[in-house]
Amino acid sequence: MKLSLRRLLLTLAAPALAIVVAFVVTSLVLVLVGDPVGKVWSTLLSEPRPRTMVNIINSGITYYIAAVAVAVGFKMKLFNIGVDGQYRIAAFAAALIAGQGWLPGVLNIVLAMLVAMLVGGFWAGIAGWLKVRRGVSEVISTIMLNTISAGLVGWGLRTWGQRAEGSNTRNTQEIPESSQLEGFAVFADAPNRVYTLLVLAIAIGIAYWFVINRTRFGFDVRATGESESAAVASGVKVPRMVLIAMIASGAVAGLISMPAFFGADHSYGLNFQEGVGFIGIGIALLGRNHPVGIAFAALLWSWLEKASDGLQLQAGVSPALVYIIQGVILLAVVIAYEVVARFERRFEQKQVTRQLDAGVTTEGATA
Repeated sequence: MKLSLRRLLLTLAAPALAIVVAFVVTSLVLVLVGDPVGKVWSTLLSEPRPRTMVNIINSGITYYIAAVAVAVGFKMKLFNIGVDGQYRIAAFAAALIAGQGWLPGVLNIVLAMLVAMLVGGFWAGIAGWLKVRRGVSEVISTIMLNTISAGLVGWGLRTWGQRAEGSNTRNTQEIPESSQLEGFAVFADAPNRVYTLLVLAIAIGIAYWFVINRTRFGFDVRATGESESAAVASGVKVPRMVLIAMIASGAVAGLISMPAFFGADHSYGLNFQEGVGFIGIGIALLGRNHPVGIAFAALLWSWLEKASDGLQLQAGVSPALVYIIQGVILLAVVIAYEVVARFERRFEQKQVTRQLDAGVTTEGATA
């Protein structure tokens, strides 16, 4: 019981330490540039308006799915930085299909999500195949595929997109009204609503936890990530696991845009949010690849982004300060986790040594 409590405290110590470090470092930066420290923190920590709260939750939903997609790869020590490209090309393919309205209502939504998963999984599978068959690093191949996906989507918009009224931009055809989701009215005073596909993000988190922690496949994933040689010795087919993990990561990445697409955008075009895949990397690290930790990290990241809107108006400070805070938190938490992990390893080594010494003493007394 004491050992479990100690481990829990150590787990909580890392993010707490990171937040304290980020607070101190950001305050020092503000002092050096001559900005009002108290005013900045009071603005950032003030209670958000209902509209802002909805925006925080909605962005958090998007970031959560992106982070889970990254975390699937991290569990096998695969650095899938191609989530941005996978989500981009999957969103475009799903928008094309959903815009046709071949199926009514909810069935159209399900079809679009299946298409998004298939396209995202296929795009990530290319990097997985290159790694397994040709030994190409997934970092290099996913960077390449990000660029290729941007070019393909741009060509697709010019070919199949429709010109928006009064502008030269192109969008895919808007989805039928029967497939547009109104959302949840969580805050009575907010004019906007929380995405209906919040339930999708929750389902993804539960499925991720269950598969990783309660299935043989999840055990093989974790075993391969911890020690490839040990996994091979236990009968795990590592190349197959690498390929499946990359495909699974890409399939989850394909769903990133679905809450916003069906809840607000209704077409693919200039409203596409870039860089979400890279944000997911930071959030997965902050959340330690755990579904609950990722949820808190996604909301924290989203809150910092939305809170930055009032910095320039109320405190006279550039909103870019938030990027400093996010970067410092990310750097601090990575360092803090490593420090805590080393401390935990030393503690476990001491525990093992004490148990061995106790065993030796008992044997000697018996003899």
